[in-house]
Amino acid sequence: MKRLLTCIFVLSVGACCILTGSGGGSAKQQAESTEESGVLTVFLTGNELGALKPCGCSGGQLGGLDRRLVVFDSVAASKRMIVDTGGFVETDSEQDLIKFNILIQAFNLLGYDLVNLSERDIEMAENLGLLDSISSVFNVISFQSGPEAGFPSSFTKHLLLDERTVSVTVAAFGAESGSIEQINELFASEPDERTVNILILSHCDDDVVGSIAEMGIVDCLVCPSESDEAGVVGDPNEGPLVVFVGRYGKYVGNLQIRAAEGGEELKIDFSAIAVTEDLPQEDRLVELYKNYQQFVKEENLLERRPRFVLPNGLRYTGSKSCKLCHESEYEACSSMAHARAYATLERIGSQYDPECVICHVVGMGYESGFISEDKSSADLRNVGCESCHGPGSEHIRSLGVAVTAEPKLDCTDCHTPDHSADYVGSEELYLEKIVHWREPKAANDVKK
Repeated sequence: MKRLLTCIFVLSVGACCILTGSGGGSAKQQAESTEESGVLTVFLTGNELGALKPCGCSGGQLGGLDRRLVVFDSVAASKRMIVDTGGFVETDSEQDLIKFNILIQAFNLLGYDLVNLSERDIEMAENLGLLDSISSVFNVISFQSGPEAGFPSSFTKHLLLDERTVSVTVAAFGAESGSIEQINELFASEPDERTVNILILSHCDDDVVGSIAEMGIVDCLVCPSESDEAGVVGDPNEGPLVVFVGRYGKYVGNLQIRAAEGGEELKIDFSAIAVTEDLPQEDRLVELYKNYQQFVKEENLLERRPRFVLPNGLRYTGSKSCKLCHESEYEACSSMAHARAYATLERIGSQYDPECVICHVVGMGYESGFISEDKSSADLRNVGCESCHGPGSEHIRSLGVAVTAEPKLDCTDCHTPDHSADYVGSEELYLEKIVHWREPKAANDVKK
């Protein structure tokens, strides 16, 4: 696995080489504003946490590496700086190792100027044998500086604003382990030089932010994100601008630099650009995601996923086994979208991705549940009776005396904000779509 991914990385690099906060908006709206003359832009992303693109199960979802380029290209390359603040993946699983490699390739294709590596990012790069290679693709910083990491803690890019140079320095700082006084060493500048200093923090609290603000040398602090959305923390008119870039690639932070009145001082503003599904996709990144799907298939991650024994000897039997006693309910369910859930994966090529498949089949992760197309009954594909009611073997054996038991999926196990953007607040509407039961005490031929 490690050797395979390292080879993929090397090949891909060779191919790719030929101070006030404002509200968010669509990428199209923001793109129009960034074409304004006399403006420099620092695009900030981070906390991808393995989200290469939205799952695609429903509309209205944000994110996707393949839609990000149009946001960046709304600003001329000479007027922009593109920075990722770190947090590539969430775990050290084999699937996340593949995603880590894909993200490096994606950032290369997207033209990132700078990538900050978090402690986990460095650990993952070491596991893949890529730590020495990453800096050949783009500039890298990390607060984990020194011999063990080998990366500097800051990077400066010089941009031209109104025919005068602005030095934009981005630095990384570990607030848990470093001394605040060390920040002075990260931002060196010449007398009379126009500068914008951005500091990526591994940890933020009021004391840390207050101490840094008192130093008077940092213009923008980037704090770790606890929300999917990007935004501004606190009052942007007091001290440095404090922002967070969100999670899962749903937003791109848009830090704009302008000359204030008089021309000497600089003013910075921050807004969040939503990566919406109406943005055009970049073909090379679409192809890269297909490569990811192929790697997942070749590594056979679906069949190798751990599977647990069901309690009390229970087994999944498939929806057809329910039909004998529940024919009306079975027929009603067979006409619903849940009964075609697996086909939606096949249409987008995700039928080998365990992160996707688990919500589109019966009993994945358990013995007797879905394993793969080749090793499971077709009756375990799709969202079936036992997805919601639990394994049915004992219920069938006892001719209905034993009630079905856990494990059962709740609606919100799969209809999360990332998978079903419109579910929250519309639960009753979703429930109406799956009504297949009779009202208590109703006549046998009367359904709810």
